[in-house]
Amino acid sequence: VLLAESGGGLVQPGGSLRLSCEVSGSMFSDYAMGWYRQAPGKQREWVAVITTGGSTNYDGSVEGRFTISRARAENTVYLQMNSLKLEDTAVYYCNTVPAGLLVENYWGQGTQVTVSS
Repeated sequence: VLLAESGGGLVQPGGSLRLSCEVSGSMFSDYAMGWYRQAPGKQREWVAVITTGGSTNYDGSVEGRFTISRARAENTVYLQMNSLKLEDTAVYYCNTVPAGLLVENYWGQGTQVTVSS
């Protein structure tokens, strides 16, 4: 397993979750890493990116609410999600940015985030 996402769950609107993605292999530090999500019936979309230098960027729909970070010693990427909205419901995945640089067309199993009252 190259990418192992975890931390999803059921949360009420306005709540918070912290997602984790453990990256296998020694090349973690070589790539920009990102979080993506796929809502039911929709295509997978990019959510956030963190570069090798630590710079971050977000899709407008999550900016100000989500924070991406990486822990090099742990080969882990995190996504802190605050002020969650119903429309944040999706399966969340991590991958390189652009996706597939570790293994072409490879995605982990993802972690389900459900925002519901």
